[in-house]
Amino acid sequence: MRRLAITAALGAALTLLLAAQASASSTARTGIQDDAWLRFGPGTLDKRLDTLDGIGVKLVRFTVVWSEVARTKPTNPRNPDDPAYDWAQFDAVLNGLRAHGMTALVTLWGAPRWSNGGRAQNWLPKKGFGDFAFAAAKRYPWIHLWTIWNEPNTAIFSRPISPKLYVRQVLNPGYASLHRASRRNVVAGGVTSPRKTASGMSPSVFMAGMRAARARLDAYAANPYPSTAKETPFSDPCSFCKTLTMAHLPQIRALVTRLFGHKPLWLTEYGVQTNPPDRFSGVSPARQATRISQAALRVWEQPGTTILIQFLVQDEPSVGGWQSGLFTARAKPKPARSAFAVPLAQMSRHGTRTVLWGQIRPGNGRRAFHLQRWTGHRWANVGGVKLTGRSGTLRAVVTAKQGTKVRVRPTRVAFTSPTLVVS
Repeated sequence: MRRLAITAALGAALTLLLAAQASASSTARTGIQDDAWLRFGPGTLDKRLDTLDGIGVKLVRFTVVWSEVARTKPTNPRNPDDPAYDWAQFDAVLNGLRAHGMTALVTLWGAPRWSNGGRAQNWLPKKGFGDFAFAAAKRYPWIHLWTIWNEPNTAIFSRPISPKLYVRQVLNPGYASLHRASRRNVVAGGVTSPRKTASGMSPSVFMAGMRAARARLDAYAANPYPSTAKETPFSDPCSFCKTLTMAHLPQIRALVTRLFGHKPLWLTEYGVQTNPPDRFSGVSPARQATRISQAALRVWEQPGTTILIQFLVQDEPSVGGWQSGLFTARAKPKPARSAFAVPLAQMSRHGTRTVLWGQIRPGNGRRAFHLQRWTGHRWANVGGVKLTGRSGTLRAVVTAKQGTKVRVRPTRVAFTSPTLVVS
C-alpha cells in the first residue's frame, strides 16, 4: 500500500502553521447535557463528573426546574433563602461542576402550579418568572451563562405556543432580572426545536414572532437535531423540508442576524441516535461517531456560532426516548465517546491532497499527538510528534488517496480518535 505522508518540506511546515492558526479561527465551546444522568445516574456524582473530566468536558448545560425548587409560592421570591425554596438537588450538581472546574450553562424551565393557574409545568407562567430568575442568579453567583425555557415552539415544553407570551411572560422578565443580578450574565432566548410538529410552530415563524414582540436577548439558542438518519451535519437529502437543522447552519446564522442582529448563536442540543437500539431513526455507532466529529467541524467553520452542546451522555433506557448518548443504556462506551474526546473530520480533498481537522479536548494548552495511518496490518505513525493549537485544535494537510484510513493518537490522553476513511 502506498505510504501516507505529511506533504514533504512545505507541506510539513504548512501543517504546523495551520495547527497554530486553528486555535484562533473559532471561539466555539463544546459541552454536554444530560440532566437525568447527572442527577440520578449510576455511581456517585463525583464519579460521574470524573467521567466528564476524562473526555474533556469543560461546559455543561443543566436545567434548574422552577416547579421543583418552588412547589409553594415564596413570600420573598427574589430572596434565594426564602423558606419556600428548595435548591438542594440542584445545588449538588452545580456545586459539583464548579468543584471540577466545569462551566455551567443553566436553563431555567418549568412553571409551578401557583404561577400558571394550576396547570402542568410546561404551561407558561402568568407571573413570577423574573423573580425566580433573580433568585437563581443570586443562589449561584458564579454562573453567568443562562437560557430561558426550552423549545417554546413545541407543546411538549411550552403551552400555549405563542412567541408573544414567551417573550412577555418568560424571556424578557428573565433577561431583565438576570442582568439586574449581575452585569456579567449572558442570556440566550429561543432554544427552539428545529422543525414544525403537528402541535407546534416552525422555528423561523416563532423567531419572527419573538422579534415582533421585542425579545431581549444576548444570544440566540437553537437545537438543530437532524430530521432523518440520512442527514449529515453538511447535507440534508430532503430538498423540500423547511427545517433548521445542523445541515442548514448557515441559514440559521443568517436568520438570527436578520432578526436579532449579530448576536452569538448557541446550539444548545445536538445528538445523533444509534441503531441499535433505535431502528427507526438511528445510525450505526460508527456513523454516529463520524457525525459528532463532522458537527464539531461544521460549528468551527461557522462564524458567530459559539456553543455546541452534545445530548446525551448515556442513552435513555426506553427506545421511545433518546439513544444519542456517548454510552449505551448499560453504560457501555460507544465510538462516540472517543469522537467527543478526539473528534477528527475531513475538510477537503483535491486529488491526494487531503485536509484534516480535529480537536483534542482533554487537557489544556497545546496537546501533543501522532497522526497515524493504517498499513493493512498495523497503525503506523506519520512523521514525528505534532502539536495542536492552544485550544487543542489541529489542522493537517496530508497526502492520502481515497480509502486511506487515518486517526489521531494523543500522547497524553487515553482516547484515540475514531478511524477516518478518506473519501
